Amino acid sequence: MAFHPSTWRRAAVLVIGAGTLAIAACSPGGSVSDANVPAWKATTMPSATGIVLEDSGKIPNRDPLVKNFTGIAAGNYTLTVACGGGGKAFFDVSSGGNQITEAGAACNGSPETSRIKVPSSGPLSISASSVDAPVIYAYQLVSAS
Repeated sequence: MAFHPSTWRRAAVLVIGAGTLAIAACSPGGSVSDANVPAWKATTMPSATGIVLEDSGKIPNRDPLVKNFTGIAAGNYTLTVACGGGGKAFFDVSSGGNQITEAGAACNGSPETSRIKVPSSGPLSISASSVDAPVIYAYQLVSAS
């Protein structure tokens, strides 16, 4: 069975159009490089009392961003994480070199919370990363006691 050249052209236009639509649907809405992180964080992260630590910024590539915090007391906490820009981000929390938890958030601006227990007082580190970089991120650790 032979196809008319105009049938091939229509099929090619449909395939190209569907591919363009699929790429556009998977692309983030705005440019992460132009994002106003403090304004985004103010509207994304919940206000809370008892914030022990917090951070926000841009993850420009797949390399993890590690922040170290000192003097974190042992106890129960609520970790809230969020990211924007499309994809997913991961937040590894460790104390004294031992992993406490890994939290993840879809990069749609919706915060995710998890309860964690810091086993002993001392330094705490949080590593933020994303294979879908660039993305923007924010997290906060709030005392649960």
